[in-house]
Amino acid sequence: MLTLAGYNAGAQVSVSVNIGAQPAWGPVGYDYAENYYMPDIETYYIVERREYVYLDGGRWTTTRALPARYRAYDVYNGYKVVVNERQPWMHHDKYRGAYARYKGHHNQVIIRDSRDVKYYQNPGHPQYAQWRQQQGNDNHGNGRGDGHRGKGHGHGNGHGNNGHGHGKH
Repeated sequence: MLTLAGYNAGAQVSVSVNIGAQPAWGPVGYDYAENYYMPDIETYYIVERREYVYLDGGRWTTTRALPARYRAYDVYNGYKVVVNERQPWMHHDKYRGAYARYKGHHNQVIIRDSRDVKYYQNPGHPQYAQWRQQQGNDNHGNGRGDGHRGKGHGHGNGHGNNGHGHGKH
C-alpha cells in the first residue's frame, strides 16, 4: 500500500481461471474464456452458461444445442476464437470481419487433446479421472477430496490480444 499526501493508493490484481468450465472442444492456450466465436457457422458460445448464440431471422437466439441447420458442424474440428467480451454478438460485424480468414481451418489444438497438465482438470479431458484421483491423494485425508479443482496452474491470464485471442495456429 502506498500513501501519497493523505491518499491511499492500492493495487488489486484479479485473475480469473475457468479451464474446468470450458468445453473439451475449446481451444488450448486460455486459462479464461468468456465466449467462443465460430467463424465457420458465425455462431457464439457462452462458456459459463453453456449456450450457443446464433442469428435466426434477423434476431439473436440462445439455445443449449446447435440448431438443426448446424447439427453437422463438428465443434471439435472447427476453429474457435476466444472473445472475452460480454455479448460479442452485438458487435458481430467486427468479429465476422476480423476472423473470416479462419473459416475452414481445422488445425487448432483443443483441450481434450492437450497434454498440458493444467487441462487435466477439465471433465472432458481423457486424463480427468486420474487428475481427480491425484488431487484426492494430494490432500492427505483432509476430507476435501477435490484439491485444486478449478484453480488452474498456468501462467498469464488468457486475455491475450486485448481479450480477443484466437488460439494456437
